[in-house]
Amino acid sequence: MNSTVEQLIAFLRLHDGINDKEKLAKLAADSFQLTKDRSVYYCQNFAIRFSSSAFQNFGNTVLSLSNLQKFDDRPFIVCLVTPSWNYTYLANTTFLKKISHSSQELRENNIRGSFNGSDIMREFEGITNTPENIEMLINIHSGLGFEGNLTRLVEATNNITPFSP
Repeated sequence: MNSTVEQLIAFLRLHDGINDKEKLAKLAADSFQLTKDRSVYYCQNFAIRFSSSAFQNFGNTVLSLSNLQKFDDRPFIVCLVTPSWNYTYLANTTFLKKISHSSQELRENNIRGSFNGSDIMREFEGITNTPENIEMLINIHSGLGFEGNLTRLVEATNNITPFSP
């Protein structure tokens, strides 16, 4: 694994219990000389988005697909800041189940919509989406990339049907 990503993971674990995503984002940005692009912090080796929740499961919107496209060529990490722990998940396009249902206009030639925390796979082909498996997961993603996942995401998103009683 890229040593900068390993250092980031160790840094996030060191700050477990900080329970303040803005403070953690600022500390990470200062420590890793990260550039901020709206809600994403990035460098050459990775990009990271900080989210917060009271629990490990979260459904809030994380990022637009068009914004993710800019960073999908490197590990894209979502750090979920909870009262006790900072959870990290890879959220590159390979590890997304779908784009939110509000993106019915999503097409391969029309990148629209956002993904939620609940859209991030917690397991991919039997491999848990945890820091210990980042290297293996990012190697899988590198073989697919954004274009390799776009067709699947369009299909999964367009297959969403609203619940009707």
